[in-house]
Amino acid sequence: MTLTLQQLNSAAPAEALRLLDGLYEHSPWIAEQALAQRPFASLAALKHAMVTVLAHASVDAQLALIRAHPELAGKAMVSQSLTAESTNEQQKAGLTNCTPEELTHIQQLNARYIARFGFPFILAVRGPRGTGLPKREIIATVERRLGNPVDFERAECLRHIHRIAEIRLNDKFGFEPAVGNEVWDWHEDLARHSDPEFAERGELTVTYLTDAHRACAGDLVVRMRACGFDKVGIDAVGNVVGVYNAAPHPSPLPEGEGAKTLLTGSHFDTVRNGGKYDGRLGIFVPMACVKQLHAAGRRLPFAIEVVGFAEEEGQRYKATFLGSGALTGHFNPAWLDQQDADGVTMRDAMRHAGLPATLEAIGVLQRDPSKYLGFVEVHIEQGPVLNEMDLPLGVVTSINASVRYQCAAIGMASHAGTTPMNRRRDAASAVAELALYAEQRASADGDSVATIGMLQVPGGSINVVPGRCLFSLDLRAPSNAQRDALERDILAQLRAICERRGIGLTLEETMRAAAAPSAPDWQARWENAVTALGVPLHRMPSGAGHDAMKLHEVMPQAMLFVRGLNSGISHNPLESTTSDDMELCVNAFSHLLDQIASEHR
Repeated sequence: MTLTLQQLNSAAPAEALRLLDGLYEHSPWIAEQALAQRPFASLAALKHAMVTVLAHASVDAQLALIRAHPELAGKAMVSQSLTAESTNEQQKAGLTNCTPEELTHIQQLNARYIARFGFPFILAVRGPRGTGLPKREIIATVERRLGNPVDFERAECLRHIHRIAEIRLNDKFGFEPAVGNEVWDWHEDLARHSDPEFAERGELTVTYLTDAHRACAGDLVVRMRACGFDKVGIDAVGNVVGVYNAAPHPSPLPEGEGAKTLLTGSHFDTVRNGGKYDGRLGIFVPMACVKQLHAAGRRLPFAIEVVGFAEEEGQRYKATFLGSGALTGHFNPAWLDQQDADGVTMRDAMRHAGLPATLEAIGVLQRDPSKYLGFVEVHIEQGPVLNEMDLPLGVVTSINASVRYQCAAIGMASHAGTTPMNRRRDAASAVAELALYAEQRASADGDSVATIGMLQVPGGSINVVPGRCLFSLDLRAPSNAQRDALERDILAQLRAICERRGIGLTLEETMRAAAAPSAPDWQARWENAVTALGVPLHRMPSGAGHDAMKLHEVMPQAMLFVRGLNSGISHNPLESTTSDDMELCVNAFSHLLDQIASEHR
């Protein structure tokens, strides 16, 4: 018989503890302490209660829990002395059916891991969808994590233990994140399209208007129609647009006073060798909500417009936010004459894709803000914060302001052996000094970041003092004023360093974007939705840019972040999230829709 929250909330302490037996390997104290927080409003609330208990435990208690877990394909599996739960998990991952060579390799990796860290390797082998990871991925993960620092790896093991407990708890409650699984599968299916040279290496890359990009757009059109959208099409810049109509008004309205529209969506293009969830999650989550509305025969007092933006990453052409920019009237006509690496202009690429490639057709795409309620976007976090806090969702307070520079420090190349240290004009050392200052300055400023992501000594040689150093500056902060102060201080320090060292300097500003603070009422709706799920509320800025930045220029906007796995890494094949977190995200979006509906009755 499957467990219910009502049973758990009403059971005597000893019985409640028995009902949760086996969640954490040989460690009932976690469930016992979490049960003190009863009653639980949701399964998500129960899960987080146990996360909180372990987070507040001592390091010794955490290590004892880790050491209570068996090695993957280890002696306990061979001797068949695993707990029933661990046996089930290792079976689902195929570890109980290893070849002798695979078994030997895994056991060798286990030995290396324990020798380095002093505790067994922990991995939620049932994976982000709960159906089991392939053995090759398990082996690759052990090999990758062998390079982690000890403290980081201990925390990573605990995160995987919580994922193991989450799946075990789902099994006890007979809960399957069916909608989350479907959304997860949609991502997997769309990821089969990749630009040819990357597809050959098993990498995901979808750049603007390539064959893979157009195939993705075609798939989105088909899936939107299957979800029940009333109108679906591809617009003049390649955006995929689906509209789910509002409920008919009971009485005729004057022309121009019809139901408004909620705009949502994100991008489906990717960076080179990127991940499956960046952007695409923000398309699929509202699609899942529309599918639920359509299946229930339900219409809301407003329409829902979901846009799969054709371009956000600026990979093929230098035209970042092209897709969303077209909706705000900010399509740059000069973009049409840009050439890609093969000399193909954007105009020709559009024509090849069957798009009109005219400014008149593109101009028609500009939306009238008076007809829209606002813009909301769901996105994977693309950072480590939610992952490290073991929180599935985060409400965005603002998209950070940013500024970028391409710079050159010009010194004097000279012999590394004969030039005394006090007579050098070392361009690279000047930039190194700046890098350390930028790190310190940003760290002292809440939520600011400063990055020198590109650093190159052209024609450098091992025995030559660097005479020239090319470098980039990327500065971001939650507000324009905070960014401007960071920029002033770092540029002033750069100039002072160069003057003191006798170094010349050139600076070229390549990008400046204003902060996009969330509209307070829309942020509050996301906060209400998260709280209603029983998930702790966490507010956070977005350090990355998003399509919401463009829509912010013409209408109110707010974003919801979803936790990523693997330290929240993004723009990387390791980018991932779980179907459980996707399910929570869909539920949060549905709750937001219900809030808006209740406001417009």
